[in-house]
Order: sequence, then structure tokens, then C-alpha cells
Amino acid sequence: MSHFKCQDSRINEIKSKIRVVPNFPKPGIMFQDITTLLLDPKAFKNTIDLFVERYKGKNISVVAGIEARGFIFGPPIALAIGAKFVPLRKPRKLPGDVISEKYVLEYGTDCLEMHIGAVELGERALVVDDLIATGGTIGAAIKLLERTGAEVVECACVIEVPDLKACLLDVDLPFRHYVMTEIRIGCQEALEWMTESS
Repeated sequence: MSHFKCQDSRINEIKSKIRVVPNFPKPGIMFQDITTLLLDPKAFKNTIDLFVERYKGKNISVVAGIEARGFIFGPPIALAIGAKFVPLRKPRKLPGDVISEKYVLEYGTDCLEMHIGAVELGERALVVDDLIATGGTIGAAIKLLERTGAEVVECACVIEVPDLKACLLDVDLPFRHYVMTEIRIGCQEALEWMTESS
């Protein structure tokens, strides 16, 4: 599937506002901290605007945000394009009836859940998260939405860590995704990142 990178001149400003925190939450991890981006109203607005410019007019009726930082970017995008926002949450966080989708980590499994009835057959959906690494979480989000009969138009992220795919998976992500910026890390850091994320 296709991979789109934004080439807009606003990207350099957005990228400069993302703080890199070495050795957090453990030694060897270069944590990508988007909270510093959120502190800058202009950069935050530019981030949302770039997504809105891409997805407005594409008949998207669902913006599905992945817990937790997809909850930051997803709702303003949904409002701007006239779509509903659907939270995809970790297990036992949503009241009422849910459907679940497990996904595999390097060491174990995790799960995403969505309310039954939140998405209807034939709806067009956009998946939103802050960062894409191996694609496991976003893959689970796509499966959840497709089980309802929705069409996933694309997956939108601010940051991609392509070295995780290169070092650990050696494959392209099997879905259309659109990212604003990439970060580069070494293979050893990639292994440590995967261990921590599990």
C-alpha cells in the first residue's frame, strides 16, 4: 500500500517543536515528546490544518483515534471535516458493549476496543495516531473498523519511525498511511524501542 509524506513548508516548524527526550522511559530510548508541540498554538494549528487540508471533501464520516495521543489530534480533525470521532481504547476502558481486536507485540499481545454501533456499514473512516512504528496498533484499528463494514481510507500520523520496519520487520506496512515527518534511529535503538513498547 502507499506511503505518503507531507512536503509542506510548515513541516520544519512542526518537527522543530517535537522534543526528543533521551533515555526515557528507559536507557536507550529516544522518546518523541509531542507535548512541546501542543504548547505552541501555531505549530499545533498547522499540524491540524495539514491533516484537514488532506481529508476535507473526501466523504470521511468517521475519525477513529487510537488511545491515547490519537485523542489529541483526532477530535479537532473530525470537527473540521464534519465527521464523528470514535475512540479506540485499551481493554476495559469503555462502558457498555464493545468489539475487540488483539494484536501482536514483540513480547506478548495487546488489544484495542470500540463501542458496538459506533461505526456503521459503508462508512468511510480515517485512523489517527501520533506515531507509527511497526504498525501493529494501527493494523488492529483497521481490522476493528473493517469488521463493522467500514472502509478505511487512510491512516494519519505526525511521526513515523521507519527504522523499526527496516531493522525488525523488513517489510512495508500493508496499508495506506500518511505521515508528516520521520525520525531516524539505529537498529539497536529499534530493538530497545520494541522491547519497551511491549
